[in-house]
Amino acid sequence: MGLFDRQRTNYASSAPLYTVGRSKTLLVIGLGNVGAEYHRTRHNIGFAAVDRYKESQDFSDWVEKKDLQCYFSSGDVGGTRVILAKPTTFMNKSGEAVQKLQRFYRANNEDTLVIYDDLDVEFGTLRTRGQGGAAGHNGIKSLLSHIKDGFGRIRVGIGPKTHPNMDSADFVLQKFSDEQVENIPKLLREVSALIDERTAGPLIDSTIKVFQ
Repeated sequence: MGLFDRQRTNYASSAPLYTVGRSKTLLVIGLGNVGAEYHRTRHNIGFAAVDRYKESQDFSDWVEKKDLQCYFSSGDVGGTRVILAKPTTFMNKSGEAVQKLQRFYRANNEDTLVIYDDLDVEFGTLRTRGQGGAAGHNGIKSLLSHIKDGFGRIRVGIGPKTHPNMDSADFVLQKFSDEQVENIPKLLREVSALIDERTAGPLIDSTIKVFQ
């Protein structure tokens, strides 16, 4: 149920992101870095996505859970308990927090949805996937190290780099351009719609053009 026109590429041979009916708890993890200096940077679009989803629902306020190494909020969506989390470990250790959350809630990878920035995807495009490599993303590298593959993903495009020869680490830690900032609400509303879809059933691997 998207809010905007979509161009989806579906892969019939791909397994769905989740197993229907396996659990009534869904972990939704937004990846990013804690600290004011990282606020609204490209690398923190995962944080922005779960912030936006929380605002759209009657969820609890963010609370820091030091034992779980994250900020935490929860609520009920259509009979599914949704746990939102923003790891406080910094990006390259995100897997530590996700592993602790899974153990605490007795959730597995099929019950876990991770939202993060992707430099290889054009800004304005979202991709949902159920597995894959890290593609150089330090947060995903950490997750693969701690919980292995098979967790759901919403990849939020932040590419291409402003200058092709620019260091990728420098680019992702910069803030979005003024034009992009104007379009981010549209992008995050579509991410929220995808989370809602997941609470009702499995997602499929897809590419969604929110805008050109």
